[in-house]
Amino acid sequence: MSLKKLELSFPSEVLAMIATTYQTSSDVIKEAAVLELYREGKISSGKAAEILGMERFEFIRYSGMKGIPYIRMTPDELEEEFPSIE
Repeated sequence: MSLKKLELSFPSEVLAMIATTYQTSSDVIKEAAVLELYREGKISSGKAAEILGMERFEFIRYSGMKGIPYIRMTPDELEEEFPSIE
């Protein structure tokens, strides 16, 4: 995977809010970008896991904890997949 760098500028108070004890600000921003791309369906769970340095199933669990479901179906798709028993 080729890597490119992106320089971003934020007000210091914003950086102070997103910085945590366990991650650098750039890690938080990278994670947010990858989660959003995954949520939008633009990258797969495998690619997202690779970018974040996780195992795929670890990423699936983590994204689920962040409110991003692994299985995304509309009510119509769900009904088609699992028809009601009458």
